[in-house]
Amino acid sequence: MFLQSSSDSPRGPAPRAGITAVGSVLPEEAVSSEALQQEVSRRSGLALPPRLLAQATGIRSRRVAPDGVYASTLAAAAARRALAAAGLTAPDVDLLLFASASRDMVEPATAHIVQAELGTRAHALDVTNACNSFVNGIDLARAMILAGRARRALVVTGETPSRAVQYEPAGPAELRSGFAGYTFGDAGAAVVVEAVERGGILDVDTETHSEHWEVGGIPGGGSRHPRGDAYTYFRGDGHELRGVFEKMGTAVIDRTLHRTGLDWDGFARVLVHQVTVPYLERFAELTGVPAGKLVVTVPELGNVASASIGVQLDRVFEELDSGDRVLCVGLGGGISVMTMVWEKS
Repeated sequence: MFLQSSSDSPRGPAPRAGITAVGSVLPEEAVSSEALQQEVSRRSGLALPPRLLAQATGIRSRRVAPDGVYASTLAAAAARRALAAAGLTAPDVDLLLFASASRDMVEPATAHIVQAELGTRAHALDVTNACNSFVNGIDLARAMILAGRARRALVVTGETPSRAVQYEPAGPAELRSGFAGYTFGDAGAAVVVEAVERGGILDVDTETHSEHWEVGGIPGGGSRHPRGDAYTYFRGDGHELRGVFEKMGTAVIDRTLHRTGLDWDGFARVLVHQVTVPYLERFAELTGVPAGKLVVTVPELGNVASASIGVQLDRVFEELDSGDRVLCVGLGGGISVMTMVWEKS
């Protein structure tokens, strides 16, 4: 747990860091669940029930990056929008974090590819923790700034999980194993994080249950399975994954609300990682968050992995007033849950 008090110390105002600008980008091509199901059925030869994907997930469509567009491409495009919104240029940044579940390649860090596109000499590295990567990246940027190791950070994500979809499952068992992958969509997001005089990131908390790391993921590309196309597809049991998160419960959120002294009325918005519509509905049921506080993107964009919270924040950023507080709730394979309370300066 990490907590930054919103009150001033006897020696003066406590140092603060916050999000000062945001940008996001979506590929132009939208693929409906119906079209995706037809493609899977055609290529696999499996006869699937009508509207299976749409009914099981609540996802109508998702964006898919074309050939030649990579995780770094989406991240760089979002970064340019965030920098423009802040009135900055790339050389104004001295820390660049590529924080994503996707990457261009195993080595080097995708942050270097993004940096080469943007044209900056900032300290650059990757942050990877499944769908919590982007929130982890923001927290790391905050810590580096408060430690005096950076002045201004650019945290970027480019997610291309559609490349991990199994379009040709060998049979029903393989279809079930890769079914969660049919929720995936592509997107990019970026935020500028820097010192602020008021507001900023007020509170961060995490809870990790790593004994469940095998529940879902993409096993290929590392030392366990360095080669072989079969390992490059997402594998996992969506029902089991949801069950693990439900067993973890709402402890992290409960602690956050207790520590900050806030209830749901204290937040202008609640941004939560979105996997499927039933998953989001269950989250609202368990936590009691009012539906009007949520920024619902999953029906039209699908599961965009760690870009989910960044895309949501970009959609509401200009609507927020100074002093408005936002609760971010990250859910990531591994398994981890993360909360972040941010107040607009």
